[in-house]
Parts: sequence; C-alpha cells; structure tokens
Amino acid sequence: MDPLKQKFQEKASALGKELKAMLKEHGGKKVDEVTLKQVFGGMRGVKSMVWETSQLDPIKGIRFRGYSIPELREQLPKVPGGKEPLPEGLFWLMLVGEIPTAEQTTWLTEQWKKRSTVPEHTFKVLDALAADTHPMTQFSIAIVSMQTESVFSKRYSEGMSKSDYWDATYEDTMNLIARLPRVAAYIYRRTYHNGDHIEPDTSLDWAANFAHMLGCSDTSDFKSLMRLYLTIHADHEGGNASAHATHLVGSTLSDAYYSLAGGMNALAGPLHGLANQEVIKWVYEMIDKLGTTKPTKEQIAEYVQGTLDQGKVIPGYGHAVLREPDPRFTAQKVFAQEYIKDSDIINVVWKAFEVVPPILQGLGKVKNPWPNVDAHSGAILVHYGMKEYSFYTVLFGVSRALGVLSAMCWSRALGMPLERPKSVTSDWVMEYLEKEAAANA
Repeated sequence: MDPLKQKFQEKASALGKELKAMLKEHGGKKVDEVTLKQVFGGMRGVKSMVWETSQLDPIKGIRFRGYSIPELREQLPKVPGGKEPLPEGLFWLMLVGEIPTAEQTTWLTEQWKKRSTVPEHTFKVLDALAADTHPMTQFSIAIVSMQTESVFSKRYSEGMSKSDYWDATYEDTMNLIARLPRVAAYIYRRTYHNGDHIEPDTSLDWAANFAHMLGCSDTSDFKSLMRLYLTIHADHEGGNASAHATHLVGSTLSDAYYSLAGGMNALAGPLHGLANQEVIKWVYEMIDKLGTTKPTKEQIAEYVQGTLDQGKVIPGYGHAVLREPDPRFTAQKVFAQEYIKDSDIINVVWKAFEVVPPILQGLGKVKNPWPNVDAHSGAILVHYGMKEYSFYTVLFGVSRALGVLSAMCWSRALGMPLERPKSVTSDWVMEYLEKEAAANA
C-alpha cells in the first residue's frame, strides 16, 4: 500500500470509530433550526452535512484543515527557489490533515505523473465535438468519457466489500486528478489554438506542467501563478454548489468520474464558477464603454452606478457566506503586486476594489460588498496571455477537483449514506401555518 493511502486508512479508521461512538451517545441532539426562509431560500446556512477537508468562516475566510491561505503559502512545500505552494501538498493536507514534507510532496508529484495517461478515446470524443463547444461542456464530457477507467465501478461489479469502497475511490481520485491537466490543456489548445497541442513535460510538477501544456506564457512566473491558482481554488467547504453536487452524486455510489462531472456541471453555472468569466467580461465592457484602459476612479464609479441602475449586479463582488474581502482575492492581489509591475487591466481591478464596496454599502441592503475570488483572477490570466475568458471556469474545475475528490474519499471511508432530504409543497407549508395559528389561538 502506498504511504498516503496507508496514512489515510489509519486516519479514517480512527475517526470512523470516534464518530460512531459520538453518534451513539449524542445522535439525538439538535445542532440547527430551519426557518421557512431557508426552506424556500436554497437551504442557505442549514447545517446538514459533514465535510472534512475545509471550513468557511464568514470573517476569516476559508481554512483548509485549520490553515488559512497565508499560512498555506508559508508552510506548504514549494519547488526549490519558489514562493508559491505546490497543490500536491494541499491535497495531502486535505486528505490526511497533515502538512506534508518535501519528500512526501515529491512522491505525490511522481505518483500523478505515473497515473497521468489519458485514454485515447477521450481525445477522440473531444475531437468529435464542434470546435466552438463551450470549454466546460467539453470538460464535463471528457471526464465522463474516462469513466471506462473507473476502479470503483469495476470492483463494485465484482462484488467488493463496503469496507473497501474508500480504497477504490482513492485510486479513482488519484488517477482522475493526475489526468485533468492534460485534458484541460487539450481542450484549451483545440478550442483556441487550432489544435496545436503541447506535449507534457514530465520533469515538471503537476501545476507547472499544466502551465506548460496551456502554452500561454513560457515563464516561471506563469508556472508560479498556476501553483497558487490551483491551491486557492481547491475547496470552499461542502455547501457550495459544485462540492455539494459532487457529494450528492457520490452518495448514490456513483464513482468519482460521474460525481466530478456532476460537480463540474454545477460549477458551470453563472451563480457559481462561471462568475470568473462574467467579471472579466464586465471589465472589458467597461473599458470599451469608457474608451480607455486607464479609467479614473470617478469614471469607474459612474459605470458601476450605471450597472446597478440597470438592475444588474457587479460581478466579482459579494459572497453567500463571507462578510469580509475574500482571502483568495487578497492572495492574488499580493501575487500581482510582486510579479506584475504595471498592467492596465490589473490596475482597473485594484481601482474597482476601492470604488465598488462603498457604493454597495450605500445601498443599505448588501450584506457583503467586498470582492470575492473571481474579482481578480481573470485580470492576472489576461496579463499572462490567457484572454479567452470562456476557459477560466475549466481552470477553476481542475483545482476544485482536489477538494471535492479528497472529500469523497472521506465520505466513502466514513460510510456516509445516500443524501435524501425531505421536501414539502407550498400547500403543506400553508396548512402547517394555519394549524400553528389555530393551536396558538
């Protein structure tokens, strides 16, 4: 058994026993109350699932196994001379709750290299699609096409024990994560560069090789950006749409391929991962409308107000949970301040950061006027040559796979059941309120 799998088995077995004892003693205790606003409002904020890999605090932001993004940038292993964390290290941390050593991270990098061969039929499936098919559609199709390689599906059909579900899921997770950069880069090159593909460089780490295959910028800075980007987008607790969708599909015992495809279809929605595409589109439209790549704060404020007057939202601002600036936005801003000395479009993002929150606060009804992760990522990608913003959500998806699939391993190890909430009709709600009113009278 490989060292990461063995460590995961030890951790999962211990926690499983602890949780079983806890539920036997305290299973009947209430941890939340549900209001009608939550019933009708997308179950917002209802505590109803366990997600081991990360937790989102409204003020402090996302923490991966208790570590903040600044702490991850400082403590996770890096390439020699590098400043940004390796996503391999974050995956190890999410899976077993420990910061890995440099040697353990190198082992994981080598594992993903060995597992990175994409089935030939996946490339044929992609090539059969129209070239203008949205990249997220291609990405979802490619993931499902690789389901033929599912270890879980094969072993389940052979009649494996429930106690081994996690093992097969671990193997699928490792294989799938290893192959995603190759698939995503293939989609990018066939869609925007006439199928002029770039072969993998097996001397590079997972994120740097992805940057190499994309071919946007042959610089060490772009490789550093990919390491940072794929780290900070990896997980955002279990209640967000892509994480929850992956968990829901997985709870049916669908394998990692089906489950991740479900999560990616959720990520493609305008209210979720597609927002990063909407931000840079909005910035481009503003620059075009104002006729300058160097607008003043006053010009930006006027354009923002005009957007609001049309009944539209300012993309990249606000968050369902956060009530402070998104630490992922801040991490990207710190990166840009260090690596990108002068960029018109990045300066527009920074000026908007000063202009937009006061305007939104002045409306008196915006809970979070601060920028989220999507507000900055597109501007940095444009600087490094990736101007095709319809591809941005695929980048997000490659990163998000790290979190949702490591969480899926935990769900299988802990024996999480089929997710099946109870639904009610509007008539049921009205009758319930009438009965309650009669009882109180």
